[in-house]
Amino acid sequence: MLNWLYNTFWATWMRKAFTVLVVLAVVVPAALFLPARIGAPDRCAEGVVQSEGECIGVNGSGYDFGTPEIRQVTEAIRKENERVAQQKNSVTVAMMLPLQPKLAAERKQLRSELQGAYLAQYRANRMEKTPQLRLVLANPGADYAQQETVVDRLAGMADSERDNLRAVTGFNLSLGATKQAIARLTGELKIPVLASRVSADEIANPDNRSGRLPFPGLARIIPTNRQQADALADFHGGLRDAETVLVKDIRPHDIYDESLAKAFSRPEPGPPGPKDQEFESPSITEPGDTGNDFSLIGHNICESDAKVVYFAGRPVHLRLFALKLAEVPCHGKKYTIVSGSGAATLDRYMSEADWRKLQGGDGESATITVQYAAPAHPDAWDAALRTWEKERQASTGRKPAVADRPAYLTDPRKELQELRGLIDQGTAGDIGPVQLEDSRTMLVHDGVRTIAEAVFLANAQAAGSIPPRERVAAEWPRLEAAHRVRGASGWICLTNGGNAYDKPVAVVRLDPRTRRVAFVGLGWPEKKPQPADCVVPSGTG
Repeated sequence: MLNWLYNTFWATWMRKAFTVLVVLAVVVPAALFLPARIGAPDRCAEGVVQSEGECIGVNGSGYDFGTPEIRQVTEAIRKENERVAQQKNSVTVAMMLPLQPKLAAERKQLRSELQGAYLAQYRANRMEKTPQLRLVLANPGADYAQQETVVDRLAGMADSERDNLRAVTGFNLSLGATKQAIARLTGELKIPVLASRVSADEIANPDNRSGRLPFPGLARIIPTNRQQADALADFHGGLRDAETVLVKDIRPHDIYDESLAKAFSRPEPGPPGPKDQEFESPSITEPGDTGNDFSLIGHNICESDAKVVYFAGRPVHLRLFALKLAEVPCHGKKYTIVSGSGAATLDRYMSEADWRKLQGGDGESATITVQYAAPAHPDAWDAALRTWEKERQASTGRKPAVADRPAYLTDPRKELQELRGLIDQGTAGDIGPVQLEDSRTMLVHDGVRTIAEAVFLANAQAAGSIPPRERVAAEWPRLEAAHRVRGASGWICLTNGGNAYDKPVAVVRLDPRTRRVAFVGLGWPEKKPQPADCVVPSGTG
């Protein structure tokens, strides 16, 4: 073998020269190319790479992150971004949220959120104001586990004169990693953040503050869990402690569950009721063996006087708990399960068999009512106006004039009508089926709309140049009174801490007969509607 190699490649000067040339031709390009590729992540799309089995990064050129449900809306975003690229002045807004969910219900939720963001971008860019908005999608991975990589990328975009990143929104899960991302963005990097979906009190600035805000530059348009609990308590009236029980998930690092449990632990009058019923789920989207826990808990609740169950947990577990409680024979006892805004898409987790179980054997003997605080509902404003007119007529003896209708109801109603018109007419293009009942499209639309208003106000003071990101963050407290945002989900009037003042919640319930989420009424965190013209009162931040 050695003789053959020698005779073939090295026996003569000509063969030596040929061998050297071949080696150089192969080795040199490999030496130049391979070091750059060894260990380099695979590329999913522009700005997005493979990491731990997910496509992590930032993209605004139409990439759907392998989630077919959002393909139509990401393509619409691409087209709008290309149009914006032809304009003189533009800024970037990033939607940061997990973009590769496994469950079908979560993929539909994601589509709703991106539809809301795109529709707000489309409308803002046709208001004859500058700068125009470019929208990009930022995937931090499941449970925001790879948020550090994405935040690094967003930091570079904020410093870039080409990208001009001026706000980050999205944030649909109240988790420890979410809190870390928002803290770094608003603190170290001074990038404005608008949280439209996270409701945990731990991801909010205090009002009536003294000293530095924990999240400078953070604005929120969804009531916190405490505010939702206040609104639900106002809606239900005074429940006695013995009539209620709290069922809570104690899984670590889920600050939504923790915050909601704390909010539901408010003092109630009368003798003490049953102790808190705890369970621990394996994850946000997996039930594990919680069904066994729920069956045992249901039998214990049956032996108490509790008829209202506060549930601090995620939709996957809320669905299972409701079904297991419905299976417990309890002498005809009926329950109302009350939860927070995280349950806003609970109906998407329900099967036909689930609906039948909640409806009862004969369709009329349901023992379980599932009720929760939704951030918005498309039936809210028409129903609330009818209630207001009925009450006004009862108190005055005459039908109120149209001009007397309160603006805190008529403004959101008008905004919702305009949003619906845009969807129904298809003016903004094909973005897939839109379901306003889950509140996500409406709320995220209002979030990006709020960002646009802050950018426009900042731009007016920047004499036509692109406003710095600190200037945009400084506009959050200005968004009240004359500059209130007339959202489809309600007036948005921000405190000095960046919180939406007395933002109403839509109290809704699952209707097994129609298989839909039915509007029940409005709940107000301050126990009364927002003040005239949305002037935030003193002492509120």
